[in-house]
Amino acid sequence: MNRRTFLKRLFGGIITAFGLSGGTYYYAREIEPSMLDIHYVDIHSSKTPNSFEGYKILQFTDTHIGFQYTIDQLAELVDKMNQLEPDMIVFTGDLIDNPRTYQIDDRLISILGKLRAKGGKFWIYGNHDHGGYGTEILKDVFQQGGFELLQNGHRQINKNGDMIYLAGIDDVLLGKPDIKQTIDGINNDQLTILLAHEPDFADIAKDYPIDIQLSGHSHGGQVQLPFIGYIYTPHLAEKYVEGTYVIGSHPLQLFVSRGVGTTRLPYRFFCKPEITMYQLKKS
Repeated sequence: MNRRTFLKRLFGGIITAFGLSGGTYYYAREIEPSMLDIHYVDIHSSKTPNSFEGYKILQFTDTHIGFQYTIDQLAELVDKMNQLEPDMIVFTGDLIDNPRTYQIDDRLISILGKLRAKGGKFWIYGNHDHGGYGTEILKDVFQQGGFELLQNGHRQINKNGDMIYLAGIDDVLLGKPDIKQTIDGINNDQLTILLAHEPDFADIAKDYPIDIQLSGHSHGGQVQLPFIGYIYTPHLAEKYVEGTYVIGSHPLQLFVSRGVGTTRLPYRFFCKPEITMYQLKKS
């Protein structure tokens, strides 16, 4: 950590501690974490096939059920997502905060199974999914919920004779990521979308024939302060924290979601939770 970053976090931490001990505590803990933002983003690419013009991909990520986010809130979220009528749904990691201690039951599977997307439902591992002995547990939950796992692999998505690729890499922190295996067999002329939990993986992905990367993991910092910004983000979400980035000469378009839930600290401040609806557009 360099001196500037250290001072930023120290100063921000002092202000946060002072603020959260006063009138903002209730807001940051009880109000803003439930203020879900539906973020709409158009993704422009010359590789977008005609049949995929306006194709809607809905991303949700980092629910961290069991920390502050409840199964009832997930049920409400599923209803909202179905109302958006996406063509495809992707989950980019960290469903449960601690799979070792959380009591999973059939209701979780049932709720995930209610999500509807005619183009399919796909997911990748996050670090919390692998952590707490959750690897096989979460794999079974998502499979029964009708999701397809992309773990160092890809799928062709076909529509009216046109196609794109959807790829997913294993979690970079606790999994066994293999980017070469992930894209093996992909036609470089076709639009390729990569799901990667950690956004900073984009600095590796940019050197491969990947056009778009969708990530989470950062939570947008959870707590942001005016004139200071976010105070802390986890490892591999330190460079790319939220929003849209264009990386490399290829270039790679990176989109980072603030996610739905919270972890470590049950607060959000100037950093509302979000789900993101992407629409593919031909540039």
